[in-house]
Order: sequence, then structure tokens, then C-alpha cells
Amino acid sequence: MRVLVISASRLGSTHEIAERIGWRLSTAGLDVQTMDAATAVTGSALDAGDAYVIGSAVYAGHWLPSALHLVREHRHVLAARPVWLFSSGPVGDTATRYPPADPKDVAQVASALHPREHRTFAGALDRERVPEAHLGRVERFVATHLVPEGDYRDWMAIDRWADDIARDLRPTAERYSVSQAGVAEQADAADLNSAARKGV
Repeated sequence: MRVLVISASRLGSTHEIAERIGWRLSTAGLDVQTMDAATAVTGSALDAGDAYVIGSAVYAGHWLPSALHLVREHRHVLAARPVWLFSSGPVGDTATRYPPADPKDVAQVASALHPREHRTFAGALDRERVPEAHLGRVERFVATHLVPEGDYRDWMAIDRWADDIARDLRPTAERYSVSQAGVAEQADAADLNSAARKGV
């Protein structure tokens, strides 16, 4: 039972949320791989997932293009398996005082993938990362002058959500393990029958 945790990030904070979710799922006994959305969209590793957690940073109320491109290109594969979505972006005092609004693209993504759940988490801004980020001129100005700096991520809420996902997937993982064990037993029995016929 392999879970792919895929994220799109500009300044790294969303990738860190994805890494935390992946770590939490792995501690629950799941086989987890984390990857960047831009890499996942061009690779074949996406087909190896049995379930997916997909997240994106939010800029000006929208998911990043690489996350949206991933959904468009692989929606048939993703929609056939369990999917959870998360968004990361709100910063400042309002991010912790009020429930965040869903990004404008989430309804479209949800209609394509039929996810189990979507969750929006507060984000983080470290201005030291801005010079190294691939930001447009307007985005760079906003990040440098208008957005409050600080880490507003609620790691306890992120952990609880990851634990909920693990609980949802555990029965599926157990059924998968039983199925694989049955396949192995059938293969062993076939080998024994073959050996018996050959007089080994």
C-alpha cells in the first residue's frame, strides 16, 4: 500500500507540510513517497501510488500551475484511487483567528478527483527564501513588502489530519496485505505442485 504525497511550493513551506504528512503516515506503517508536483507530472512513478495526498501553496487565491497541471494530466489515474487535498497559504493573525477560505481552484479540482477531503492550513513566510524563489516581479514585491513574515502553520492540526488519513487507509492496507499474502500462497502452492509432478 503506497501513498504518494505530492506538493507544489514556491518558498518551501508547503513542501515541509507535505514532508510532515508523509512522515506521519509512515509512522502509521504506510509506505510513503513524497515528491514535487512538477516532477510527478512528467514521471511514471505516479502510477505506482495506491492513494494520494496532493497539496499546493496558494497565491492570490489560486493553486500553483504545477499542481493544477498535475491534476489535469493525471486526473483519470488519480480519480480512480483515494485522494486527499490540502492548500497552504494564509499568513498573519487572520490566518489563526478565522477559518481560511478555500482557494478558487479547489472546486474544479474536487470535481475532477472526488477527493475524500480538502483542508486549508495556514502557511509560513521566511523572507530570506524570497531571493532564491522563482517569483514574478509582483509576487516578489508582495512577499517582500505586504505579506506578514512568520510561521503560522499549526503542526498539531496537520498531524491530526495525517492521522485521520492513516486511519482511513489502514483497512484498505490490511485488505491489500491479505490479498498479497493470498497471491503468495497460491504461487507457493503452484511451485509445490510443479515440483511434485517433476518428482523433486
